[in-house]
Amino acid sequence: MSTEMVFQTHLVLGYVAWLLCFGAYGLPWLSSMDRVAAQRAIATLHGFRFFGLVFILPGVVSPDLPAGFAVFAAYGDFATGLLAMLALLTVRLPRLFWPFVVAFNLVGTVELVVDYYHAIQVGLPEHAEQMGAAYAIPIIYVPLLMITHVAAFYFLLRPLKVRVLATAGPAVL
Repeated sequence: MSTEMVFQTHLVLGYVAWLLCFGAYGLPWLSSMDRVAAQRAIATLHGFRFFGLVFILPGVVSPDLPAGFAVFAAYGDFATGLLAMLALLTVRLPRLFWPFVVAFNLVGTVELVVDYYHAIQVGLPEHAEQMGAAYAIPIIYVPLLMITHVAAFYFLLRPLKVRVLATAGPAVL
């Protein structure tokens, strides 16, 4: 099997495994929370996106890894991680928290889509061995990141549940 085929198989199965896991455990858990808690949990995961800087760390990835892919991926992840951390730091300040939630999800989603585009443009699947130890990032970590960005947008866009207090009594007309 070619390097490209192994990489693409790993990538697809990474999405399948995380979708199964997220559908069984993540989505029900997040759905049971209020909106702030759900976004906070997602932001906590994305706060670790600083790890993407490994793409520019000599000795971890091959020096032949195309800079057009590595630099954007590294700093895009870093920016997303910082925005997620800012969301976490401002959780008690809704006027700041919600814009940071939107920002880290928009930046993170765009970053991942552009990374896929760059990877295809530079032929990364055919030369996946150039990622060295960072190979696990697009196979294991990126599918979870993309899935949780979609979940974050879902929770941002779904209507608020209206709670009726049982003690309120009948409505007065």
